[in-house]
Amino acid sequence: MAGYKRYRKDSDVSYALGITLTFELLKFKPEYVTRIFIHSAMKEGETLEQLSELCSERRIEMLYTDKIFHVLSQKENCYVIGEFRKFSCTLNKDFSHIVLVNPSNAGNMGTIMRSALGFGLNQMAVIRPAVDVFDPKVIRASMGAFFSTEFVYYDSFEEYREKFGERELYPFMLQAKKSLHEISPTGVFSLIFGNEATGLSEAFLDVGTTVIIPHTDRIDSLNLPIAASIAMYEATKGGFNS
Repeated sequence: MAGYKRYRKDSDVSYALGITLTFELLKFKPEYVTRIFIHSAMKEGETLEQLSELCSERRIEMLYTDKIFHVLSQKENCYVIGEFRKFSCTLNKDFSHIVLVNPSNAGNMGTIMRSALGFGLNQMAVIRPAVDVFDPKVIRASMGAFFSTEFVYYDSFEEYREKFGERELYPFMLQAKKSLHEISPTGVFSLIFGNEATGLSEAFLDVGTTVIIPHTDRIDSLNLPIAASIAMYEATKGGFNS
């Protein structure tokens, strides 16, 4: 297993684990792909032929080895891994944003990316401390939406607000002023969500229009990806980002 190491936050590269994610990587971020790894159990056929053609067109190296799969993937049905260089993104002030404040769960972040892309909200601000967006767990949970998402980290919400404060801001929290059905964004907006365990701090009570998603008292709260998906659906009913 020499030469292949588990993903680390300080690595220069990350990985798309699986054939579907690798195709998404090749489709949307081909300029960052460094190598494609193929497991010996990968069957010959149309899928492998298509992958080979894409790699040939883009002059991307294909390596047949099982070693990296033992290091990076515990899934028995993972036969393709795409390796890519980490990249930077920018947020567009004319587009609406998803803002995640101190997210700590890689799976949740990826799931939110997937929903956000479906609702035309592929611009994401992430407030530190936060999970590493390049963690392969995020990429896997996003089902490839990661490669179509623009994301930028900020050291504080204040830093984000200085750049994008001239918009409708909607923090989602239990002590909110309005229910979700009472809001109707008319311009560019930001939907703001807190940490999975602690939510948003009381400081956000003075930010924009606070919102709560009503539910019965049989549960304490909705989990973060479900709450974010409901909020995105309601906020984009009038149309998606162009």
